[in-house]
Amino acid sequence: MPRADPAPYLPPATQPVRGAVWAIHLVLPMLGLWLLLANDSVNIPWQHNPSHFWLIVAVAGVNVALGLMISEASRRRRDARLFLVSMVFLSSAGFFLMHGLATPMIILHTGSLGFDIGQQVGLSVAAVFAFASALPLGEPAAARVLGAQHFVRAALLGFMAVWGVVSLVPGLTALSEPPAVTPVPWLAWGSIPGLLLYAAASVMMFLIHRRRPSAMLISLITAYALLAESMVAGMSQLNWHLSWWEWHLLLTLAFVFVAYSAYLQFRREGSSAGLFDSVTLAATVRRIRQDYDRALEELVEAVRRGEPLAATRLSGKFRLNESQTAVLDRAGAALAGERELSARLAALVDVSGRTRVGLPEDELLASSLERVRQAYGDVKIALVADGRTQVGSREYAFTGDEPIRRDHLLAFPLTVKGRLAGVLEVPIGRTSQDEALAATLAGQLSLSLENARLYRELHTLFHQYMSPDVAHALLADPAQAALGGELRELTALFADLKGFTTFSEKVTPGEIVEMLNRYHTAAVPCILDNGGTIVQFVGDALLALFNAPAAQEDHARAACRAALAMQQAAAEVAEEMAWKRVDDVPWPTFRVGINTGPALVGNIGSPELRGFNAMGDCVNVAARLEGVAEPGTVVIGETTLKQLGAGASVSPLGRLSLKGKEELVAAYVLTGLA
Repeated sequence: MPRADPAPYLPPATQPVRGAVWAIHLVLPMLGLWLLLANDSVNIPWQHNPSHFWLIVAVAGVNVALGLMISEASRRRRDARLFLVSMVFLSSAGFFLMHGLATPMIILHTGSLGFDIGQQVGLSVAAVFAFASALPLGEPAAARVLGAQHFVRAALLGFMAVWGVVSLVPGLTALSEPPAVTPVPWLAWGSIPGLLLYAAASVMMFLIHRRRPSAMLISLITAYALLAESMVAGMSQLNWHLSWWEWHLLLTLAFVFVAYSAYLQFRREGSSAGLFDSVTLAATVRRIRQDYDRALEELVEAVRRGEPLAATRLSGKFRLNESQTAVLDRAGAALAGERELSARLAALVDVSGRTRVGLPEDELLASSLERVRQAYGDVKIALVADGRTQVGSREYAFTGDEPIRRDHLLAFPLTVKGRLAGVLEVPIGRTSQDEALAATLAGQLSLSLENARLYRELHTLFHQYMSPDVAHALLADPAQAALGGELRELTALFADLKGFTTFSEKVTPGEIVEMLNRYHTAAVPCILDNGGTIVQFVGDALLALFNAPAAQEDHARAACRAALAMQQAAAEVAEEMAWKRVDDVPWPTFRVGINTGPALVGNIGSPELRGFNAMGDCVNVAARLEGVAEPGTVVIGETTLKQLGAGASVSPLGRLSLKGKEELVAAYVLTGLA
């Protein structure tokens, strides 16, 4: 049976059951208002001026406090939405307070018309701010709002001051006249724009809540809905009736609901610094997260440096209480430990990677030490010298694989093939895990050291007994040593020393070896520098291949360059040694034969002993051309000449009859290359 897809996540306030309960709480006041307005016998008048006055003053005070708190959060976070929300509460609180001051028998004997309509006007002004606060303001628009905030506050205060004067000074305007006996006709339909703005603001705030679930956003949505309901209740203008008292109660609930939510969040977080962060614009939320990320980075770095009071320094910046500071300190220590562990593991991986690149031993240890110190601190490495293992003035005598503790240091042996080769000295860590990592590091460095020495031995051995191309290929892929081969085009170069037999008969064996080494020392670099591969030394002769085993473009020209350079180098050696000789025995002279064509290239021999070589008519012809070459010359075949193209200086030898060849072979003496 396929598994059913899990139900999509819904924020708590938007889950079906809780959403229904929340909607019922908003519907009940409207249902109560409808029942009161539909039954005059129930909607009885009740006038108690002191109760009205002190209720208004208390609720307005709570509202002003909320507005100032949100305004301060707006200033601290530099957020336009919080500023607009604060203006919702301050504007409604101001007009609510003026409504209370116009209570009959408190300041004015009979009250005033402003007493009747002031709150509806204040709620309409607040509706404009509520709608603006729910808009998805971009950074340019938010910057303009913040730039105009002082002007907006001044304009609101000025408007409320003028409204207070014209409503409370008797005889000044129509608003200071006694309340109207009948309802003001335009007040009902004049409240409709405010209702629509509150409705739109509630919907837009709810959409924000869907993206960023927050209890404070739900409180704000509820407050906007209750403010809208209070406007509906006030449209009846039945002063002192129960329906009239209801909109006072709705206003009170709206403000108290937000204040109580802020109190609960304060109790939960223990700080007022982030009470209204969930209401802010998206750009502000990103900025807050970046601030906290930087603070956490600062904390972790401080803990890594061994500063236990790092969180205490941050508590003032983010207004954290003592419990939060302690938790942050513990979290910082845990994060620092994780980061330190990650850094040390990364160093281990890096040291492991260096064992494969064939660095010389001193470079390997230097680069490894530099990398390891970034993660482990003041690490030191010393190799065995004169049978002693010493780091500075500290000498270590290891009896096994166990580390040696000395003061605040821990020393581990480095071994190569089971023998002591050096010492790794690290600072003692805070946990047993640190010691285990240091032991692993010592093992990895031992392996790296052993591999470096083995690679050096193999590199030296291979390159002294075979061509570098063959050596590199076998070190990279030992499977290439298997018997077998492939057919490919190549250029073969044969060279030997004319007069070697005569020379050997008249000199000592030591002089023969000296002569061969001098010639080959001069000739071999000429071949290698041109990309050739030397596959055989047979007495005074050598065989080199071009375009095998490594692919090589223009291999015929490379072989010819190598041959001409060999002849020049050999001539210099002969001239250098001529004045040293006291007898009349002439030194041998190189002769070279070159030919291009297909040949079978690969490892030839037996499972016990094999060698890299090439077989084919191309190679045989090169050997025969070398046999007909005069001392000090280079003879090439026709296939080689065709690949050289223009720029080759040659002298034709005609078509020659070569041993083992039925057909005549065209040959040329190569004298130069452009």
